[in-house]
Amino acid sequence: TDVNECTGENPCTQNCVNTYGSFLCRCEPGYELEADGVNCSDMDECSFSEFLCQHECMNEPGSYYCVCPSGYILLDDSRSCQDINECENRNFTCTSQQTCFNIQGEYKCLDPVRCEDPYIQINENRCMCPAENPGCRDQPFTVLYRVMEMVSGRSVPSDIFQMQATTRYPGAYYIFQIKSGNEGREFYMR
Repeated sequence: TDVNECTGENPCTQNCVNTYGSFLCRCEPGYELEADGVNCSDMDECSFSEFLCQHECMNEPGSYYCVCPSGYILLDDSRSCQDINECENRNFTCTSQQTCFNIQGEYKCLDPVRCEDPYIQINENRCMCPAENPGCRDQPFTVLYRVMEMVSGRSVPSDIFQMQATTRYPGAYYIFQIKSGNEGREFYMR
């Protein structure tokens, strides 16, 4: 008659399976059987693949979990991270004069446009140099400020924005140039 080694005191650290004339040890999910055939040790799921989590994988006994960097939340799939829009959630420290601008993982407080002399402010993002002012002779007639969000992950090269010159002012000429912010040569004009 077969003796069931699994009854009474369990010879295995986790699960015991009786077999004819012997027994086998089995481990819970997230554990693996050691070479001695009796003990179970934690399986480090994070070491199997770098694609388990979008950001960082944290091993724990019998399982793992994903964490996101500051400024992101973990989505319902428990693997992917999504940017928290602090501006939408009203979770920012900008003053009432500043504009909140969401960026990946954080936000920036943008100061209002200030026109430098001899320019005068026309509206919240446009400065004009009056033609009657002698200091405006060799200056652009208007300067327009725009803040744009550029979504990461888009294929490049791609057009970001388009500007168009008009013939509204006879004798006017147009110069398009990137004034600053292109030290790494990521952008170009066409």
